[in-house]
This record gives sequence, structure tokens and C-alpha cells, in this order.
Amino acid sequence: MCSILYKLLKSNHILITILNTVSLRVQSVIHSTFVICSSLGISVLSVPYALASGGWLSLIIFFTIAITTLHCAILIKRCMDMDPLIRSYPDIGYKAFGNTGRIVVSIFMNLELYLVSTSFLILEGDNLNKLFSNVGFNFMGLEFGGKQMFIVLVALIILPSVWLDDMRILSYVSASGVFAYLLILASIFWVGAFEGVGFKNNDSKIFRINGVTTSVSLYAFCYCAHPVFPTLYTSMKNKRQFSNVMVICFTICTFTYASVAILSYLMYGSNVESQIPLNLPTDKLILKVAICTTLVNPIAKFALVVTPIMDALRSRFSWFLPNKKAAGLIVSTVLVASNVILALLLPFFGDLMSLVGAFLSATASVILPCLCYLKISGKY
Repeated sequence: MCSILYKLLKSNHILITILNTVSLRVQSVIHSTFVICSSLGISVLSVPYALASGGWLSLIIFFTIAITTLHCAILIKRCMDMDPLIRSYPDIGYKAFGNTGRIVVSIFMNLELYLVSTSFLILEGDNLNKLFSNVGFNFMGLEFGGKQMFIVLVALIILPSVWLDDMRILSYVSASGVFAYLLILASIFWVGAFEGVGFKNNDSKIFRINGVTTSVSLYAFCYCAHPVFPTLYTSMKNKRQFSNVMVICFTICTFTYASVAILSYLMYGSNVESQIPLNLPTDKLILKVAICTTLVNPIAKFALVVTPIMDALRSRFSWFLPNKKAAGLIVSTVLVASNVILALLLPFFGDLMSLVGAFLSATASVILPCLCYLKISGKY
């Protein structure tokens, strides 16, 4: 996720230009919220499933995670205040634990990016299969269902974008993700209020003990932007406002997540799908537009997400592939192919997001900031 935010921070100055007459604090708040929400869009789609898995009482866990991750964001700021040479999340790991810390932080960041990019393919396959159902073909005796076919097709569409050297155009398209998911929120409300679904589903549960682990994992995935906070912090002119900016950003994001989750659960109860667009009807043009809008952003974001991984792999195998252009083509193609294979082997969106949230997001957003702060501050 940090890849998307980093690209936006480097190349997306449109918002700041528009807001150049607004106060510095308001600029910082809106800019920060804008780029954070741009990267965390797909978690908006899965948070209703998290609520359905754990029941209404799991919202207590959700708000607890929000408060905890907010505090960890402030711990990252304190780590950076202790050493002006810290510019990135791996730098914090290096300051705390040397080269081992830098390597561990980098591994968690890149692995998270890899799994998130895979989730984009699953997301595309699910929604395209919903829009164009009963589509499939036979190739050399192998049956490809609609979803599998769309995963491969989307990967072929995405592939040229990962060959690009200049990602600025994709950064601008990706930034529109905020508005895409606001459109989804509006669509959910529209379906509930005006399409006969209503907000009184009797299938909702107070608490589901069997689904708590899934809920916690998906809730943790909602707050996985911590690796980019050092970059965001260094980009601010008035760094003293960082804590206030974080409070406002987390409040806005938490309100958005909770609104989508509660509205969806009131409408569909335990029948909420792993991603909420799969529950929306497609017989209305406006709803088709809303679903299609959510499909554009993962395609644009894919290359931005995997860029740090490709850079690391190119550096690693530079001795084997001295030609830079050829190395980029080979590495990016193999990487996308591996994404496709994993998406076909693990086709359930909710399962993959749970894995990312439980294993990677919780580590990068909670465990590592706490450990690094204790080590750097000398309190441990």
C-alpha cells in the first residue's frame, strides 16, 4: 500500500494546488486523508463481510483497532523525532535493530504489497463475473469458468502497465479511487433506500464467536498504511500538526468504514458477500456504473503497488540480467504470472484479505511500531 501513497505524494500535486488558498492545517488534513483513502479503498469493500462474520459486537473490536493503530502512528512520529536522518519505514527498522530490522521491515512491506496486488485480480474476477455471468471457454481440454477467465484477461490488460517506466499517469488515475468508493457508498444507500431492499434485515447476529478471527483480520487490514506515514511526515511543512492530522484522518476513515459496514449489514445480514459490490443488483445502469468504477482503480493501482517489488527483484538479479530494459520486462512478467497463479489457487477475496490483515497488517501497523519505539527510546 505504501507504494501507492508514495507515488501520490511524489507526483499528485493537483489537490494541493487547488487548496493553495486554504490554511496549512486544512491542506495537510485533506491531503493526508486523500492519499490514505486512495490506497485503502479495497478494505472498504470487505469491511461489511468483517461485520457479518463477527456480528454487531465486533464493532467494539473495530473501534479498538482504530484507536490502537492511531496510537501506533503517533509512535512512528516519535521514532522519527528522535533521529532527523530517518526518512522511511525501513529506516526506523534500521535505527532500532540495524540491518536485520531494515530487512524484516522490507520483507513485510513487500509481501503485503504482493498479496494486495493479488487481491486486485481476485476483486476484478469476482465483479466482472457478476456483470458478465455464464461466460467461459475450453482451452486444450481445460475448462475455464467465468471468474478464472476474467482473472487471466485482467492480468493481460494490466501487464503493459507494469512495463512502464513513468508511473505518473497511473498515479493520477489511482488517486480517483477516493471518489470511486464514495460512489460505492452512495450506491449502497441508494439500493437500501430506493430499490426495495431496506435496512431491516432480520438475519443479523449480535455476536458470532466462530467469525471473530476473520473480523479482527479484516478490521486490521483497514489500517495498514503505517509504512507510508514516515514519507507523509517528512512531506509536511508543519510537522507539529502530524498528530492532529492523524486523528482527523483516522476519524474520517473510521466513519467511512463503519458507515459502509453498518448499512450493508442492515441490508443483507449474514448474506453479505466477501466484497459488497457482489451484493448490489446489476439491473440498474447507475449500479453498473458504480461497480465498473471500482474496477478501474485496481487496474491503475496494480503497477504502482508492485513497483517496489520489481525494483528489489531487478536489483537482486542485476548480475544475471545486465540489460536493464530486458530485466524489467522479464521480472514484471514473471511477477504478474505468479500473481495470476496465486489468485487462481486462492480465489476467495475474504480469505486473502484476512491473511494480509492477520499476518502482515497487524505486524506492520502495530507490532513493529511498538517494538521499534521501545528500542529507539531506550524504554526496553
